[in-house]
Amino acid sequence: MASRLTSTPDAWTREAAFDYCQRLARSHYENFTVGSWLIPRGLLRHMYAIYAYCRTVDDLGDEATARSQGEPQAQPEQAAQPDAVSRLAAFLPDGTGDSGPEDKSYRLALLDLWQSELESCYSGAPAHPVMVALQETIECFDLPPQPFLKLIEANRMDQRNHRYPSYGDLLQYCVHSANPVGHLVLGLFGYRDDERKSLSDATCTALQLTNFWQDVARDYRKGRIYIPLEDLEYFGYTEAELASGVVTPAFRQLMAFEVDRAMDLFRAGAPLASTLRGTVRLDVALFTRGGVAVLEAIRKQSYDVLTERPRLSRARKAGLFLSTWAGWKLGLGFGLPKPR
Repeated sequence: MASRLTSTPDAWTREAAFDYCQRLARSHYENFTVGSWLIPRGLLRHMYAIYAYCRTVDDLGDEATARSQGEPQAQPEQAAQPDAVSRLAAFLPDGTGDSGPEDKSYRLALLDLWQSELESCYSGAPAHPVMVALQETIECFDLPPQPFLKLIEANRMDQRNHRYPSYGDLLQYCVHSANPVGHLVLGLFGYRDDERKSLSDATCTALQLTNFWQDVARDYRKGRIYIPLEDLEYFGYTEAELASGVVTPAFRQLMAFEVDRAMDLFRAGAPLASTLRGTVRLDVALFTRGGVAVLEAIRKQSYDVLTERPRLSRARKAGLFLSTWAGWKLGLGFGLPKPR
């Protein structure tokens, strides 16, 4: 399949494309694993390619902004949106998208174009630098298309769904938005069994929920509520109160409930690290312990995630790494807090 980005003046070699992915990953260091330097050097470039794919598809769903009809196409270096998005957007016809405040049709068009580039990875020659690098990763590790496609679908879901009636609905979203990442990472390290995938799903869903509870205010400003509506109703907290940023006893009880749910999933997935070989087990344990630390930060704020976004300081991240590394070296395991 020939790439739809046929008019691009760029001719990306694979080495240049991997360098592009590395720069993109390092520019979003907060969202990249603090233990990435532990990954074997030969695998790290492929981890960057996976990350760049995930980062870009999320940016297509969250950051892409349609230009008004008749407005000149901005060059990538002039665009306010991420470079990887701008490089793709240059190949949409003028006037694509509704140019409304949410840019739904514009983002859906970009996601369709991104999917066509993914398809070129499997049966042709992609043109976008992220996909040029990803094609080698797919070939080297025989990665199937389904996890990549699910991540695209998750961002299509974000254009259609801004509320989730039930916890089951939210978990189904996580099946597309979070769990595929774990499957891809396991694939890089040669693991394809259902048992490890199941443990990974619990961990990845827990990480996704933790991000939601950390970003309740930020997501609401984007027009999205990830707290299940049935939970809002049960605890007696209204969307009007959320819009006003009101932190009531009901809100604290609601968030305590959601935090406990995520913590239970972390515990369910925690055995994954001990089933892995080499330093990757430390990296996976750091993902889990980092997520748990964010949940603990939420608890420390008495579940008020509206006034201030809970986050981990550099010192806290360093402490997590040292304690996790020591537990690994001394054979103490990667224990998590006991249930309350």
